[in-house]
Amino acid sequence: MKEWNFKVKSNPREISAKLEDALGPANGFVFNMDESINNSITFKIRKRILYAWYLIFSNNIIVNGKLLKTNIENVTDVKISFTQHFLMVLVVFTNIIFGLGLLIAMISGIINNTSIYAIGGIFLIFGISLWIIIKNRFDRKAQEYQELISGVLEL
Repeated sequence: MKEWNFKVKSNPREISAKLEDALGPANGFVFNMDESINNSITFKIRKRILYAWYLIFSNNIIVNGKLLKTNIENVTDVKISFTQHFLMVLVVFTNIIFGLGLLIAMISGIINNTSIYAIGGIFLIFGISLWIIIKNRFDRKAQEYQELISGVLEL
């Protein structure tokens, strides 16, 4: 998870309207907003998923944000967090745990087939390399979202 906090000289409702116009359904995003809390507006942004394989390429980051009204007039605190999609985390940890499970089963003597070392090692290496790739992609996509939001809010 990555945090990003800043202040904007504008009303929270104006900011939410700008974000919804720029990142709404017409532009390929899913934008959910909730105004139930008194002095804050929460929102969630993610890319719209059209096909299952889009999860791997473009829909792996969820942006959660909160617009907080401050005591100073026309100043809003914006708190945004970027999180990895749960399914991507699940795929990575499933590969790592499965590979470790096979290797532990071999070492403890539960399985006596030596080719399981190779299969367990492959799963472990695949899980760790996938973790590194997804981490780098997460950082790059979070930076793209920061630039997009900065452009919308004219920071």
